[in-house]
Amino acid sequence: MKKILSLALILSLLFAVTACGQTEADDSGENKTVGHKEASTMEEMTENIEETESVLVGENESSMPGTEVKTIMKREFNFETKTVTLNSGYEMPINGLGTYSLHGDECINAVKTALSNGGRLIDTASAYSNEAEIGQAIREAIDEGIIQREDIFVITKIYPGSEMENPEQSIQACLNRLDIGYVDMMLLHHPDRNDVSAYKVMEQFVEDGKIRSIGLSNWYVEELTELLPQVDIVPALVQNEIHPYYQENDVIPFIQDLGIVVQGWYPLGGRGHTGELLGDPVISAIAEAHGASSAQVILRWNLQKGVVVIPGSGNPDHIRENMELYHFSLTEDEMDQINALDRGEKHDWY
Repeated sequence: MKKILSLALILSLLFAVTACGQTEADDSGENKTVGHKEASTMEEMTENIEETESVLVGENESSMPGTEVKTIMKREFNFETKTVTLNSGYEMPINGLGTYSLHGDECINAVKTALSNGGRLIDTASAYSNEAEIGQAIREAIDEGIIQREDIFVITKIYPGSEMENPEQSIQACLNRLDIGYVDMMLLHHPDRNDVSAYKVMEQFVEDGKIRSIGLSNWYVEELTELLPQVDIVPALVQNEIHPYYQENDVIPFIQDLGIVVQGWYPLGGRGHTGELLGDPVISAIAEAHGASSAQVILRWNLQKGVVVIPGSGNPDHIRENMELYHFSLTEDEMDQINALDRGEKHDWY
């Protein structure tokens, strides 16, 4: 029944978009990351779906020919390449560095440490006031031969209020501060009264080639249900607070069933809560069994749930540790044990 309701909601969203007179997005731009562009609008997604499972309307398949309905393809993680292919057609790393509290030299050094140790995903935002430092770190890493621009994936965001009131100016300011050419992903940081108009400006930046993919941060079921019928490009990513004490077990599959990737901020619990989470006896026991750290177990749990992780740290040892998530895997029983820790305990207001 839950699957049928989820499908019904997806189909209702698709119908609403069509009813609003949606036009097909231009996908003629060159894609250097993957060999083709996948569906980027609600209409295109119904045409270019890969069949992952089918739901039959009615009980008797043979008596109801032509009633097979295909679901939207979930975005599967590739643990060999450590990437996921977004609905925009671009590949995104599935673990990286969050930079919320990093500034100045600490920020520059943290980003370069991550990049030097295989990190290829960097998350920032206009509100973090560190885009200039992140751009500097990336340019230095390129000059030093650590990476090439096309090897990394940079996410930034614009904030509600004045930034969403003037989205074109705000988005361009982000691009200017980063100064790394295009931006791989631009998000709206929170819902806002101007979010639809701001999102449409992001769509224009995609068309202009300045942004490759777009998405949302701190959007849940109600907010997504309201926004999706009003936009043309399906978000490639939704970024929310997710950790073992706040698991969003209803929200995550809802988003994933729309073909949208989920990313978790505060994967280790967030400010003032990390120590308690890392010291949780269930997680500590699982970590000991694998010869891993509690942080690595939590991050791996997220990955096996299909959630991209962006733990933040300025500590070089922690940054390196947080990148090493592929030398072990959690059993189904261990996943269940961590799933049972959910308290519905949100650690920030949004």
